[in-house]
Amino acid sequence: MSVPEAKVRVNHALKQKSNYRWLVLSLVFILYMVCYADRTNIGVVLPFIQKEFTLSNFQAGAISSFFFLGYACTQIPAGFLLRKKGTRGIVALAVIGFSVVTFLLGTVTGAAFLVILRLLLGVAEGPVPVSMTSTINQWFPAKEKATATGFYIASTQLAPIIVPIVAAAIAVSFGWRSVFIYFSIPGIFIAILWYLVVRSKPEDSSKVSQAELDYIRQEEVVTTTTTEVDQRTLGWIDKFIRYQKVQPISSPKKVFTSWNIWGNTLAYFLMNSVLYGMLTWVPMYLVNAKHFSLIKMGFLASTPAIGGLIGALLGGLISDRVFLKRRKPTMLITALATAVMMLVVTQIPNNSTLIALSLGFAGFFLNIGWPSFTAYPMGLTTRETYPIAIGTVNSGGNLGGFFSPMIVGAILDATGNYNLAFGFFGIMLVIGFCVILTLKEPKQA
Repeated sequence: MSVPEAKVRVNHALKQKSNYRWLVLSLVFILYMVCYADRTNIGVVLPFIQKEFTLSNFQAGAISSFFFLGYACTQIPAGFLLRKKGTRGIVALAVIGFSVVTFLLGTVTGAAFLVILRLLLGVAEGPVPVSMTSTINQWFPAKEKATATGFYIASTQLAPIIVPIVAAAIAVSFGWRSVFIYFSIPGIFIAILWYLVVRSKPEDSSKVSQAELDYIRQEEVVTTTTTEVDQRTLGWIDKFIRYQKVQPISSPKKVFTSWNIWGNTLAYFLMNSVLYGMLTWVPMYLVNAKHFSLIKMGFLASTPAIGGLIGALLGGLISDRVFLKRRKPTMLITALATAVMMLVVTQIPNNSTLIALSLGFAGFFLNIGWPSFTAYPMGLTTRETYPIAIGTVNSGGNLGGFFSPMIVGAILDATGNYNLAFGFFGIMLVIGFCVILTLKEPKQA
């Protein structure tokens, strides 16, 4: 096919595409919001659990942390499984599985059972994020991937806006066990809807027109017929981020020998240390250090997620359109700006408005670059190796969620000083900034 013919095909697709991919993305958003709600409700009920079972801060942190051990262990196996079987059935089974475990969390009579079930919850949820990003990678063209990923990541921020308010109200009215029971219900319905509506690839869906399929695969069509690539430069930014051609990772072995993948994994580990450390301990910080009521805590604990929702949505658009599909710039902004906000949080007086603003901006900057940590491997891999690559990134990255809540709990047990906890977050972010600098920014079609 000649270059003019390829361009005509793309233009025809632009006019007549069915846009079914946006319905798929909407289901990705809703499903992962439910998934995220089931994992993060623990932060709100921890004060109740800690009081009922007389737990130290370290022990309370462990209840939150063990989710991420199970979660991390299933990421890479999920990547290999998805490469062979696709996302449709695996996602439906995973959602039903974590919904059942969530229900069982509301029936426990001892703290040890909470730890075991949180571990199982992580195992059950493990295939979901790999499936969500693999779905985006299959269903969207390169120029929309970070935007779509930002929309997906925004679900992780909408859930924490709603969860603290709803969970606190349920816990106060009906007891903390009722939080898990009520939260287990939506997943069953979304699992059935996913299985009925979504296919692993757009080629497998009768709802996708040929024009939309051509649009989704347009970069593949153009790059196989011409070497003509968007050469717009960002000047010194391209030099700073090491923007260059990178050989695509075409086999599982190359995934595990790529520093770009492992460096992204390490940076993601450090970012997750901050994200899940905050999700676990900000509610306790507001109750124990700032002495707010549980209901007021519920509203204030949602402010990082409000900022994060805006940040995630803007971050994907900025990466795609302002930085022209470069992923590192927003990743670097996240690491450095959030580190500054951790310092600001430690200096905030006991004023609810100022606390809400500082936590909101911390969430905003933390999530500006979040879509890019997931979209970055898309530029390094093929559609076949991406599930393994993102499984690796998620597996190593989410170990940050395992270690961080317990480390912060140990800091609080030893010192009782929440400022040291936020200082720990700041150190993780500065290290992350340095790691991101070492990665290559791949040129994309």
